[in-house]
Amino acid sequence: MGAARLGTRAEVGLSRLKQIKPPPDRLYGRVRGHKLRARQERLLALALPRLALTPEEAADPARAFGFAPREIALEIGFGSGEHSLAHIAAHPASGLIACEVFENGICSLLSRLIPDGAEATAPAPPNLRLWPGDARALLRILPAACLGAIFLLFPDPWPKARHAKRRFVHPILLPLIARALRPGGEWRVASDDPVYQDWVREVMACQEFFANEPAATRRPAYGPATRYEAKALSEGRSPLYWRFLRR
Repeated sequence: MGAARLGTRAEVGLSRLKQIKPPPDRLYGRVRGHKLRARQERLLALALPRLALTPEEAADPARAFGFAPREIALEIGFGSGEHSLAHIAAHPASGLIACEVFENGICSLLSRLIPDGAEATAPAPPNLRLWPGDARALLRILPAACLGAIFLLFPDPWPKARHAKRRFVHPILLPLIARALRPGGEWRVASDDPVYQDWVREVMACQEFFANEPAATRRPAYGPATRYEAKALSEGRSPLYWRFLRR
């Protein structure tokens, strides 16, 4: 009886989720914040092109790093780059594709890598490539089962119900995310927003691509807290951390 009731509840939830409009193929939110300073303009013009992953390289990412990476991970929305930089330092034999559309965030990461005045010449980390565009477009290009891990850490929660279609954890996007991960690969998701936390639980309870594990309340050891995570903790919010394994 209990299993039957659980199955019925999941079916009802899936039916409701399917009624939510799919995310449109357009970006929401800001691409640029305050006016960029001269140093930031140089980083975007001179440093970013040397790190940017092209669509042709994305179609064969194992060749995009100049060496044979042990594994490739993807970070969707790297913010100011704290986790991305910690990841490449901790995993020098693996590659990371870090995705972000917000130019100020891209500049924040680049400024930690490239000395001032050497934007056109300073060597870039060999195990990092940047995708300064929509992560959905990248996921469509990447070959199947090419990633060992995907990180979605503190994404924009879009807390209003009418904005649910904009959330990256979305029933329509799950097949795309699952396709890029190898069997046994992990999808790390973290959020401090109660609405988004409930949304993740609901969406992941109605899918078959990932083993659905309970969220952890203690932070996993995968690098330093991001700026958004640190802000959430300082303001007394309680993040949840999920680790979904690809079936």
